[in-house]
Amino acid sequence: MPSPHVDSPERPTALRTSTRDDPLLDEPTRELCAAVADGVLAPARLAVVAPGGHGKTAVLRHLARRCESRGLAVAWYGQQELDGAQLVLVDDAHRLDDAALTELCDRTADEVTGLVIAARPWPRPAALNTLLSRLRGQVVLRPLDVRRIAAILGRERADLAELVRAETLGVPGFVVRLAAALTSGHGAPASGTAEPGADLTGLPVALFAEFRPDLDRLSPQTLSLLLAATSGAGLDVDLLAGLLDTDHNGVARTVDAARACGLLAHDGTPLPFVARAVRLLVPEERRLAVSQRLVRIQLDRRGPVLDLVRPLLGSELSGAELAEAFEAAADEAAENDPPLAATLYAAATRAGREATALGGRWAEAAARAGKLDDALRLADAVIASPEADGRADAARTAATAFVHKGQLDRAQDLYRWSDTRLSRLHAALVSVQQGKLADAESLLEAPGNGEPPTLVTAATAALVRGAIESVTTGPAAALSTLSDAAETLDPVGRSLFLPDTPAAVGALVGMQCGELPLAEALLDHAVKADGGGRTARTRHLLLSAWISMLRGDTETASRTLTSVGGELSARDWLFSVGLRAGIARRSSDLSALRDIWADVREAVLRLRVDLFTILPFAELAVAAARVGERERLAHHLQRARSLLATLGDPPLWSSTLHWNGLHAAVTADRRDEAAEHARALSRFADHSDYHQALADAAACWIDALGGAVDAERVESAARALHTAGLCWDAARLAGQAAIRTTDRSAMVTLLESARALQTGATTNTPQPASRPDSSVLSERERQVAELVVSGLTYRQVGDRLFISAKTVEHHVARMRQRLGATSRAELLAELRTLVTT
Repeated sequence: MPSPHVDSPERPTALRTSTRDDPLLDEPTRELCAAVADGVLAPARLAVVAPGGHGKTAVLRHLARRCESRGLAVAWYGQQELDGAQLVLVDDAHRLDDAALTELCDRTADEVTGLVIAARPWPRPAALNTLLSRLRGQVVLRPLDVRRIAAILGRERADLAELVRAETLGVPGFVVRLAAALTSGHGAPASGTAEPGADLTGLPVALFAEFRPDLDRLSPQTLSLLLAATSGAGLDVDLLAGLLDTDHNGVARTVDAARACGLLAHDGTPLPFVARAVRLLVPEERRLAVSQRLVRIQLDRRGPVLDLVRPLLGSELSGAELAEAFEAAADEAAENDPPLAATLYAAATRAGREATALGGRWAEAAARAGKLDDALRLADAVIASPEADGRADAARTAATAFVHKGQLDRAQDLYRWSDTRLSRLHAALVSVQQGKLADAESLLEAPGNGEPPTLVTAATAALVRGAIESVTTGPAAALSTLSDAAETLDPVGRSLFLPDTPAAVGALVGMQCGELPLAEALLDHAVKADGGGRTARTRHLLLSAWISMLRGDTETASRTLTSVGGELSARDWLFSVGLRAGIARRSSDLSALRDIWADVREAVLRLRVDLFTILPFAELAVAAARVGERERLAHHLQRARSLLATLGDPPLWSSTLHWNGLHAAVTADRRDEAAEHARALSRFADHSDYHQALADAAACWIDALGGAVDAERVESAARALHTAGLCWDAARLAGQAAIRTTDRSAMVTLLESARALQTGATTNTPQPASRPDSSVLSERERQVAELVVSGLTYRQVGDRLFISAKTVEHHVARMRQRLGATSRAELLAELRTLVTT
């Protein structure tokens, strides 16, 4: 590290390289040196002005070598006699006194002898300014690029060039010293992982030890500035003035000194390598003392403290002042970073702050971070403390956590106890979920007890109205109201913990009335806006995956499902399981479906049905039928039917239960039950085009089960499903009808229709690939072969291609005979070769 003292010598040996083509110098600099040596620039009058460590000495040495190789007499000012010199080189001109600088000014009048002067940009006495103004040009020193850094590192260490560039920003002095350390026994950082005793970049801690003397030579002001910069102070002049006990001019001088030494980047932040050295080598008590003083100054100024408090996390410090700082930082972080806020609130309590004084805010931060059990524990402590502030808010947070955990009765108790306007609106939404419309409407219209009409309460009221309209009015009015609610919530949604969002409820409504584009738009916007913290984001992503699944795009659905992670609330877990089962069903993966069911068969019994969970329970009903365990969900499905009956059997919500009930009955070969669901769907046909499509498709299913297939009617019904966004259902209807018809012409027509309809969805079904040698496999055989070698059973292949398992078996037998395979393993090897060429 170059010394920051203006009177400290540069380290000329640090920038010396052994190669003739010095990698420290770029091509323009080498060309300029050649021009001086060749007499093209005679006499030379050049300045080399750059911070310490940027290669000024390296330029002068390179220039001296070039000139001496041409027979020119070169002299170093202050080190050699200048008489007879044809070129005078001056290093560290910023360290010269006025007399020396005046002497050099006089030499600029000499039109025979060349003069090249190197100096730091600070300090800049008047005499040095005068001297530099009499020169004719300046050498610009640029940071080293990765190619030149790799050349310095050598072939064995060239792969570290990117890391060295990131740590040093290409400052030559730091590059050379770091390269020397890496190639002289300190060892390289581990690839991709940090070794024991290594910092976050993988650089060995021991590598920094040799820089301790450099830090020891720093002036107290400069070291304090670096400590402040690495503690989050940035270049806040007022803050630094308080720390350094100086005025703005004093701060500017200290910053200029640090910059002149090459310790700071252009934006005032320390070079990463410098920052790491400071953090590793300066005693912890010194660093913490600076951080504490910065925090105190900022608290007194009522300024933001979050960046200043971060370095104090994990320390053993405590006390009222530090607790105050952690609390203030947590309040700052709460909106944008709930997990960090929760960590800071915890640190405040360890520093001495009373937990119940933070409990409400801490609980909400934990809840938005997805830590519902922590939120309930913290909120409960506040609720139970008669002297605690914010008990009503804590009760609302706990109630909302119970909604996410699927415990709606407990949530209602807490919402009613909280008894704020927002709590009553949340209770109204839960009442809709429970099928208690009268209660919901009463709570919605309850007076606000003088509370201001905020954006949050306005948006939540609109959310409740939209949910009620989805039951009483219809999808158009509900979606309009819910879209307005989502827009109203946008400006304030990031800082909220909600039982549900307008986007989520709007998506549920849109998915059950064929408005998938609108549902998708609501969710996409909500994810980008990031309202409601992790809990809301997870819900939005799960519902987005559900839309993809309905369209038959199982790849996107699986990818989105994977992105939410595994730490889920009970409600989100239910949707996640429903998605996994739905994807397995649509992929004809019975093995995966059985594995999923084995994982959830007991857990799902502990969950309760409400209006907003009908979707996953309906999907699981089909899965249960597929694995032969329909009785496992019989109680849940009966509760769902009772709930819907209480609400007057609203078409928008009831149709989903009957549509999936139809498929569960078909799967279980319960034709009478399937017919009941079809009749129920027919009663909803006039509600919307979507419901008409479901009714027509259900009727076609019943006919197909009886062997009566009207190809034209099936095609029409399938196209209507496809238009509504149910691409996979559309293709399946056409394909299954084709299998069940005895009319060869109708079968061909319906199979072609099924394939055409399936193209509306991007599924994980391998698509047929053309083959130059069509004489080996027919088009159909190639389709079968691709699926067989991917590991699917004959039945799964048949489901994909809308043919029977027996037909798949016949195709495989013919291919085996034609290829002369004597075993199944040999056949699979042959087919794998054919379908991958």
